Amino acid sequence: MLNLMVFFVTLLFLLTMVINLIPLIAIHKKKDRESLSPFECGFDPLSSSRLSFSIHFFIICLMFLIFDIEIVMILPAPLTANLIFTKKWMYTSLLIFMMLIMSIWIEWKEGSMNWK
Repeated sequence: MLNLMVFFVTLLFLLTMVINLIPLIAIHKKKDRESLSPFECGFDPLSSSRLSFSIHFFIICLMFLIFDIEIVMILPAPLTANLIFTKKWMYTSLLIFMMLIMSIWIEWKEGSMNWK
């Protein structure tokens, strides 16, 4: 058992040494200007860091997030319908559904759902 453990420790040590020596042994290619510059997902890193951001896109993202969270909270409601009074559950579901419809209608009337 001890011989097996010594073998694996030695193997692990040798493997670690080989992995650490590979970059030193590997052939380095000539570095050009493009490979030395930082990669910034297509943006020029030397330009201004302030980029224009579409507020309209941000508002649509927030609306999606709010309505998505509301729908996720409504989905388990039918599973708990038998645990509470049916009439109370029906009124609560109707109220939440009406709030969703009203909020979408208000956003539509304000024009925040129209992409300009």
